Order: sequence, then C-alpha cells, then structure tokens
Amino acid sequence: MSSLQPYVNKKVLVLTSDSRTLVGTLLSCDQMTNLVLSQTVERIIRPPDDPEPSSEVPHGLYLIRGDNVAVVGLVDEELDDSIDWLQVRGAVVGGVKHS
Repeated sequence: MSSLQPYVNKKVLVLTSDSRTLVGTLLSCDQMTNLVLSQTVERIIRPPDDPEPSSEVPHGLYLIRGDNVAVVGLVDEELDDSIDWLQVRGAVVGGVKHS
C-alpha cells in the first residue's frame, strides 16, 4: 500500500521536480507515486521584482507521473482559502538536477 493512501480524497499540494506547484484533490496514487488529482490548479508565484502578477491556472483532472513528484503534502484548507494567492510573491523554486 502506498504511504499516500491516507491522503486520498483530501486536498494536497504537489511540488514537481520541474518546480511547478499544483494543488488539487488526490483521487488516486500507486506504488510508483503516480498521482491523479481533480480540480487541479497550478500556482505560478512570481518573484518580488517581476512586474507580472502571480497567477493560478486551472487544469481540472490531472495526472502526475511519479518520477516528476518531489513533495506531496496535505493542505490546511482554512488557511489556504484565507490567502489571496494572486498577491503572493516569492523566490523561484529551483528544479531538480539529475546526474
């Protein structure tokens, strides 16, 4: 059984190895950490010096290959809903280097 099984049907945040931030409801996972998310939104957080605003891009049903998953965590929905993600600024998360 996958260690993510208790997260099924809960809102999760996934950081990918190519530095994307995805938030959605975990529908399914397997032993290879392949993930299926519903109501998925990609959050694009811009650095403070970028004139372009941060944004959220809806993706809906989304499959993430296990080899692209860096981190998975539960979302505190009350806290998450209280944040205006379009106003958030932050440093760019670096990608993963494979050797």
